[in-house]
Amino acid sequence: MQPIAWAIIALTVLPVAYLAWSLIVADRKSHLIIQGNLSKGIEARGGAHTPQNMDLERFARKLTPSGYEAKLDRLLALAGRPASMPLPRLLVAKPAIALVVAVLMMLMLSRMSSPQLILLAFFSTGLAYFVPDLLLYSRGQERQKKIQLELPNTLDQMLIAVEAGLGFESAMARAGQNGKGPLAEELIRTLQDMQVGRSRRDAYLALADRSSVQDLRSFVRAIVQADAYGIAIAKVLKAQAREMRVKRRQRAEQKAMKLPVLVLFPLLLFIFPVIFIVILGPAVINIIEHSRRPSGPRIQKESGCWRPEPPGTESRDLKPGEGPGCV
Repeated sequence: MQPIAWAIIALTVLPVAYLAWSLIVADRKSHLIIQGNLSKGIEARGGAHTPQNMDLERFARKLTPSGYEAKLDRLLALAGRPASMPLPRLLVAKPAIALVVAVLMMLMLSRMSSPQLILLAFFSTGLAYFVPDLLLYSRGQERQKKIQLELPNTLDQMLIAVEAGLGFESAMARAGQNGKGPLAEELIRTLQDMQVGRSRRDAYLALADRSSVQDLRSFVRAIVQADAYGIAIAKVLKAQAREMRVKRRQRAEQKAMKLPVLVLFPLLLFIFPVIFIVILGPAVINIIEHSRRPSGPRIQKESGCWRPEPPGTESRDLKPGEGPGCV
């Protein structure tokens, strides 16, 4: 391999290795600091970011446009803000992944070069840069679907608790503690926002902003209006729970109506060809066998011998001894 290729590899691999090492060390130091603060019973004073990480995050923010950074933050919010991938780490990881793929493509181009490979290198590098976005989007969509499925049952639980005499926040806390899923996590986080001094209106609006489910957003708007105008929460919950049940039934009916269309393509691609093979297969085989038989003059058996019918005698019956071939 040429020295230039080795230099390119060194200049690319060393920063990536340094980045990975700094992230691992930062996680370990942050966990140690948190454990130490918990054992001492004092508040955490930060220290989770090393100077190396601060420099990398600052550099990554300079490379990322502000509008794109806001879009990434929105994707993280919809995905539940996973602890393993905060926004600063995501900003650093995206160019690092693209850089690794670019190095691999350069190594491939150093051995063989063609216009197709050059296009593949550019496409692979761009795709690697946006792979975290695709993963976050997929995770966020799956999470929003779970929230939509859990919402009617959660509202029923909250309605039962409110009618039993609990307050709205207490009913929300009970539904969050008894539930398992992203909606329960969002309810608990909303209660935590209230506990740290955030107003109920702001906490409810933040709950709506963290989700793209229209049913949840309409429920939050109804709760905010009821809190502002002094409407009984029990009536609002009863109306919202009834509406959510109706919407759930309508979504189920809509999926059932789409089922024949979804089944049509597997039916045409996999089931109908097999049926045609079973029905038409024997007929096709017979046609092929008949087409392979030799076509020639008729063979007659006369007086114990086989002889072909001579030309010009197809329209009459031959007598014994006529025609060639009989001895």
